[in-house]
Amino acid sequence: MIPDTAEMLRQLVAAPSVSSTKPELDQGNREVLDLLAEWLREVDFEIDIRQLPGKPGKANLIARKGKGTGGLACSGHSDTVPYDEVAWSHDPFDMQQREARVFGLGVCDMKGFFPIVLQAASEFDAKRLRRPFTVIATCDEESTMAGARALEESNERPADAVVIGEPTDLRPIVAHKGFMALTMTARGTGGHSSNPFLGRNALEAVHELMSELMDLRESMRVQLRDDRFEVPCPTMNFGCLHAGDSPNRICEAASLEIDVRLMPGQDPSEVRDAVVARAERAAERTGMVVRVHPLKVHTRPFEGDPSGALARLLEAETGTKASTVAFATEAPFFARLGADVVVIGAGSIDQAHRPDEFLDLRQMEKCGRVLRRLIHAYCVEPKAVRY
Repeated sequence: MIPDTAEMLRQLVAAPSVSSTKPELDQGNREVLDLLAEWLREVDFEIDIRQLPGKPGKANLIARKGKGTGGLACSGHSDTVPYDEVAWSHDPFDMQQREARVFGLGVCDMKGFFPIVLQAASEFDAKRLRRPFTVIATCDEESTMAGARALEESNERPADAVVIGEPTDLRPIVAHKGFMALTMTARGTGGHSSNPFLGRNALEAVHELMSELMDLRESMRVQLRDDRFEVPCPTMNFGCLHAGDSPNRICEAASLEIDVRLMPGQDPSEVRDAVVARAERAAERTGMVVRVHPLKVHTRPFEGDPSGALARLLEAETGTKASTVAFATEAPFFARLGADVVVIGAGSIDQAHRPDEFLDLRQMEKCGRVLRRLIHAYCVEPKAVRY
């Protein structure tokens, strides 16, 4: 007998699973996976926990109920972002309930999805399933997407259809932007500021670089427009600038960090090459060294099938037309494995990555009803699904 939805979520929130590119903040996710595995076994799933090579404490969980191939998979990431405990009104690992909302680190993004899936799955006896139902929990979505990358590299399609349970206010999402973060370093020569000709100011190289990048951003804005998106073009944000150590010294080193949101159809490697070309122009004009490095591993844009069986079913069940979002998910990794993929889940992305993150229990209940309908359609009466 598995715990009720609220109790499962309470235990999942209490199990820390922060992932970060900063080693001092990074944690494993095995405690979360062990909880999920215990409950999934209780409702007759076969469990496969796959340790990621070279990443102690990091693993993916793949649980399957029913025999055969195809069917439906529900997938989510088991990690959370780091947190600022001072900004929270309570311990972020101690889930609190106030009226119809639950508060805690990761309740919305996206530990809350797993209890919904488990409760829905518990209502289906394995003998009723003509095709399998699969539950996937990945690691490191919030940092490197290492878990989803490992699944893609395995070249195993987990199901005919995959639901990624990110918070979308129960709107079916069939496309989203990609993500790329780059850092550019400029190296000049230091000297006394009373005579600027004694050195080469790295900030001037960054100034040239920013002008080049703004020109690149404008050309992408003009050439790549997709009105399905609220912001219908690629974006480039100048997020961080680190430079110099004293106002009376010529700045000899500077770094600029940018965030690029890629449109469906854009190749991340081509965009990076364009940034490198602009950096080389800035270096040539200033006579300084300018280099480009990845700040995080990029995530490709996602382009699903808005007329596919899964999107059509979800539109019918939610009464909401399939749409797009700007944030990135693990969807493109599953799409490249040949699955029909839609992103949909309870909660709002506006609550993600912020203090006092919350999830509405009423949306959780509605999400459960939708998932039960999907399980029945794909796994109990698969002939009813028109591919």
